[in-house]
Amino acid sequence: MNAPVPLPQQTAAELTATRFTVPGIKCAGCIAKIERELVKVDGIASARVNFSAKRVAIEHEPNMDEASLTRALEQLGFEAQAVEENPLGADDKERTQLVRALGVAGFGMMNIMLLSVSIWSGAEGATRELFHWLSALIALPVIAYSGRPFFASALMALKHGRTNMDVPISIGVILATALSLYETATGGEHAYFESAVMLLFFLLAGRALDAVMRDKTRAGIGALLGRMGKSAQIVDEDGSTRSVAAADLEPGMIALVAAGEALAADGEVIEGASAIDNSMLTGESRPEPVATGSAVLAGAINLSAPIRVRLTATAQDTAIADIARLMDEAGQSRSSYVRIADRASRAYAPAVHSLAALAFVGWMVAGAGWYQSLVIAIAVLIITCPCAMGLAVPTAQVVASGALLKRGLLVKDGSALERLAECDSALMDKTGTLTVGEPVPQIDDLSKAQKSVALALAQSSSHPLSKGLAKTLRAAGVEPAILIDVTEVSGEGMRGIWRGQNATLGRPKNSTDELQPAGLSTQLTIGEFGQTIAFNDPLRCDAAATLDAMRALGMEAAIVSGDRSAAVDAVANTLGIKGFGDASPKEKLEMLDQLKGAGHKPLMVGDGLNDGPALAAAHASIAPGTASDASKQAADAVFLGEKLMPVALAVKAARATMRIVRQNFGFSILYNALAVPLALFGYVTPLIAAIAMSVSSLVVVANSLRLNGAAK
Repeated sequence: MNAPVPLPQQTAAELTATRFTVPGIKCAGCIAKIERELVKVDGIASARVNFSAKRVAIEHEPNMDEASLTRALEQLGFEAQAVEENPLGADDKERTQLVRALGVAGFGMMNIMLLSVSIWSGAEGATRELFHWLSALIALPVIAYSGRPFFASALMALKHGRTNMDVPISIGVILATALSLYETATGGEHAYFESAVMLLFFLLAGRALDAVMRDKTRAGIGALLGRMGKSAQIVDEDGSTRSVAAADLEPGMIALVAAGEALAADGEVIEGASAIDNSMLTGESRPEPVATGSAVLAGAINLSAPIRVRLTATAQDTAIADIARLMDEAGQSRSSYVRIADRASRAYAPAVHSLAALAFVGWMVAGAGWYQSLVIAIAVLIITCPCAMGLAVPTAQVVASGALLKRGLLVKDGSALERLAECDSALMDKTGTLTVGEPVPQIDDLSKAQKSVALALAQSSSHPLSKGLAKTLRAAGVEPAILIDVTEVSGEGMRGIWRGQNATLGRPKNSTDELQPAGLSTQLTIGEFGQTIAFNDPLRCDAAATLDAMRALGMEAAIVSGDRSAAVDAVANTLGIKGFGDASPKEKLEMLDQLKGAGHKPLMVGDGLNDGPALAAAHASIAPGTASDASKQAADAVFLGEKLMPVALAVKAARATMRIVRQNFGFSILYNALAVPLALFGYVTPLIAAIAMSVSSLVVVANSLRLNGAAK
């Protein structure tokens, strides 16, 4: 953690925030280095690292430009990029290198072990020396290639005057290899090539596993900003239009927004009437009518007719960019597990170095000679390798994640299981979360002819209600009537002529939003006769059972939604829980803060873009598979299918996972408590140390496999 820096009040108010993508952030040590050292640079007040997104947010004086901040990061050994250049913090090169190194180490380990087994079976003399040389021929290129991730990291750390977990690992591997070469060249009895390669293989397996899981969590903010229009058609004073990139738009410009186009900036409608799809911002699935004077936001999609919009906020000042900032800042506040790892890594390297040095010096003083003392020191370095400790969490998380996936829940971030296990309350969105999110029409009151005409009109429209009506009618086996002159009138609906009579499907006459507070409807008119078709958004089939299961786990749930209060209250009363409607993204965050302030650890379940900040700020979060891309990216887990029960199963499995993790940690501590003294007193060779380390890892993996049934 960076220490807070006191600033004069007038200076703090003038600070500027700049964000960079730093793909080179690899561990807790990197986080501590950046946050601790950057604030020592003149003009920088604070630095915060978002490990999942691999971003650094720097608060600094306005006279510092991006170039000077980039240089400050480079002097710490980190390459920085503008967020626009690499919004996801992706580092495909690193992931590819890890996978290749793992494959090479696995191939080398298997071949060297075949030779070692022959030596252990009794090969002696020239045969043993030949097998040692063959082992060296295989091991040296394998270690040189597969060890690069550790060697490079250790070298960088030492170059900047610090240590990390890769330093003792690199020393152990290099010393074991050098000693084995000496033994091979002098015709010695023991060589430890298999120990060094085996050590690299297990370390790489853990690191590759971790990289794969983290890669799935980085795309949140980039996906959110990707929903904005990339450009806009700007109307000049002479009436001509030109395409302007979103980054170059300025307030006051007049934009012509065609039907089907996403808005690239916030603005006000100055000409035309249409309907916009604002569901990604408000969570409301119903298209919102807009006319002159209506405010429209970047990211919304114009559905039906062209409109002219005077831009009021562009680029980083738009509402969607503000939501992205909220998600970014909320994401930085929940990395406590990284801090724990940081403290552990700081203690690990000095402890291991001290133990190995103590073993070497102690045995030299005892008169064991440099060779025997070095062998013991190497055994200490290898046997204290934190493989079992390192696998304790990721293996349990991977097995539990696999079990949950079979039940329809995808865990995006392994650390989410830690937070899910701690959740003791839940806030849930309504539309699309507790409900199915697709309007379903009530067609029982329609005659056969009305159903047929309604299908003919509905299937020609892209309106969500028309789509729902057409889907239901087709499912009921209705055949569309033959109509002529079918047209869609903006703001009114579909029109056509059936058997000489006018037929329309559109907004109910004399109806406004206020007159239908808790439901949706449309009106079918044939000739003089009109029939209102009501829609409802049904609850998920297992919503009540899911809430019962959550109560059994000690979690009380409540609804918090941007939908109208009347609609929220109706669902809340049905389910017997509290409901809060008309909640803005900021109000949802405030409710989460209140719960946290009261000592709770809330779980957020939501699907709309307006839920994004709350999903990121909650202790843990889950989104349905039908949610907006940004919400799915902001959430820790996504449940698939129409059932809600995976949410309760996720909490149950997460708590089982943490029990297994604690068992794994307990075993790892016991292993070190027994193995380290044996190594220190010279009862363990480097080979036995590598085998013991590998066996301890296998025990941890086997224990984690018990989580296969955690989601039942």
